[in-house]
Amino acid sequence: MPPDPAVELDWSLGSHAARLADWDAAVRTARSISGSGPKVSHAERTAMREQLTGHVERAESLVAECTGITVGGFRSRAWVMGRGDWTRQNLKGLQRAIEPLARRISERRPTTQGEKHTVARKALGMQVGALLGYVSRRVLGQVDMFLPPDDDGLIYFIGPNLVDVERAFSLSPEDFRLWVAIHEVTHRVQFSGAPWLRAELMRMVDAYLRSVSLETKELMEQLGRAIEELRPGGNAPGGILRLLTPEQRELFHRTQAMMSLLEGHASYVMNVVAKDVVGDLPALQAALSRRRAVGGLEKRVQRAIGFDQKVAQYDAGERFVAQVVERIGMPGFNLVWSEPGNMPRPGEIEEPDRWIARVVG
Repeated sequence: MPPDPAVELDWSLGSHAARLADWDAAVRTARSISGSGPKVSHAERTAMREQLTGHVERAESLVAECTGITVGGFRSRAWVMGRGDWTRQNLKGLQRAIEPLARRISERRPTTQGEKHTVARKALGMQVGALLGYVSRRVLGQVDMFLPPDDDGLIYFIGPNLVDVERAFSLSPEDFRLWVAIHEVTHRVQFSGAPWLRAELMRMVDAYLRSVSLETKELMEQLGRAIEELRPGGNAPGGILRLLTPEQRELFHRTQAMMSLLEGHASYVMNVVAKDVVGDLPALQAALSRRRAVGGLEKRVQRAIGFDQKVAQYDAGERFVAQVVERIGMPGFNLVWSEPGNMPRPGEIEEPDRWIARVVG
């Protein structure tokens, strides 16, 4: 029997992640769920690109003045994209992130492309695509931590989603887009002010992926613990924690504390700076709050994928930053960027005085 070309030719260029899932199926699934968004004319798209380019440049100065941190390296640049573009970029980042786990799986799996493996690849691709398809309808902007070094400074803005919010809540595009740009530029400033931050986040991702067991017995024990904790009287920590090992739970809590800090700091700076540069800030804040307040099936979807946790991170982290700055000023708060050990530990986000006592003394 002649060799199967699908087996003999490696179109993934050596990437194990590229062979782990059917990424074309992911793109197709995401497209079917995300939709294209509101109709925007060519002239409106051109004007948005020009406007956000200017907003990002202005936001860099405003954020630097507020935080005392300047951006180094490549200048920040706006990339106004559609939902499909955002999905494809995040799929690339996901493949880079899971490459170590994909390699482990590949080493344990036979090299032949059986029907069972083909179905599994397609199923995984569709699951990932469904998740990203939904998120692509919600996200407004993003600093992609998985970009290669040559693309450092790119900031994503999802044009259809910006327009959708502006039209739904009758917002000023000029003010709303500047407000969002300040938030995303603040994330860029964080990575510039703490050069170790990107590597630390990647280390956490790698640590989690290394902890994922490929043994069926261990996986079943993990599911058994989840079922036990769900029983009446069980000590269930809730949500995704039910499916994590003790080692993974500790890592999860540390990661949550860091993400709360990053999201909360961006929200804090976004609102402090905006008081002097945008009109009717309360209207912008009210619109975003109403957009987040979903119900019914969508609320269950958000809870299932952890999207509601991101909203909670914004709120808890912003309170932490505001209280620390109030007590010891922005220079004191900026000690958080000095080294990984100065990042808030689990529990300190809710009790800023503990962080101040540990880091500042």
